[in-house]
Amino acid sequence: MPTFLTDIYRFRGFILGSVKRDFAARYRNSMLGASWLILQPLALILVYTLVFANVMRARLPGVDSTFSYSIFLCAGVLTWALFTELVGRLQNMFIDNANLLKKISFPRISLPITILISSSVGFAIIFGLFTIFLVASSNFPGWAYLLLLPVLAIQLIFSFGLGMIIGVLNVFFRDVGQLFSIILQFWFWVTPIVYPLETLPAWVQKIVLLNPMTPIVLAYQGILLHDEIPHWPRLLAVLVLGLLLCGFGLRLFRRRAGEMVDEL
Repeated sequence: MPTFLTDIYRFRGFILGSVKRDFAARYRNSMLGASWLILQPLALILVYTLVFANVMRARLPGVDSTFSYSIFLCAGVLTWALFTELVGRLQNMFIDNANLLKKISFPRISLPITILISSSVGFAIIFGLFTIFLVASSNFPGWAYLLLLPVLAIQLIFSFGLGMIIGVLNVFFRDVGQLFSIILQFWFWVTPIVYPLETLPAWVQKIVLLNPMTPIVLAYQGILLHDEIPHWPRLLAVLVLGLLLCGFGLRLFRRRAGEMVDEL
């Protein structure tokens, strides 16, 4: 770990430059350029608000607000989008950068760190727009909003550890990436994103709570809808799992870094 941190610090300029190039590459040939960073999430929020708040008039049990289900859905969908983007990009990071790895000598840990920063910045922009919507619609939660930061940190640790492991394995076993894409589809529906956990039978709730993403999504929804403190014991379990995944992922990465170049 100290070696990784030293490499990250020494090549911080390279990492930040890679983050800038990553954002530039996404919108290089588009007329509106970086404006899509705002327009895409803004369209997502508006669609959910119009459809679920005005057309379907959806409500959540115990929540008396026109935008309750819209907020509930956005909290879950935005959280899940960050998870899938981060893990998905880490899954293919070495394969997508095969030519770079073969031609340039640099700490390989720079690649996942670049993706982590890039995904986090994108999420910050999207969630910033969502926060503006909460303020404009008079649904901004109280001081509990600040608790989103530790919840986000736990989510990033868990996602990063899982993505690192899958990314390394995907170099040697390409079926891993394909299989995980299928798993994500099922994973989405066993996470209480589009339905409240309380609507499920008790025995199903116990199963859904075993899902590491469930405490994270519930924390976002609880803070944004009810201004309530998250269930820290469940989040602590996810944090421990995330740290274990990070430790194993970095160890696997360090041991197989040399072999990956030959495999690519």
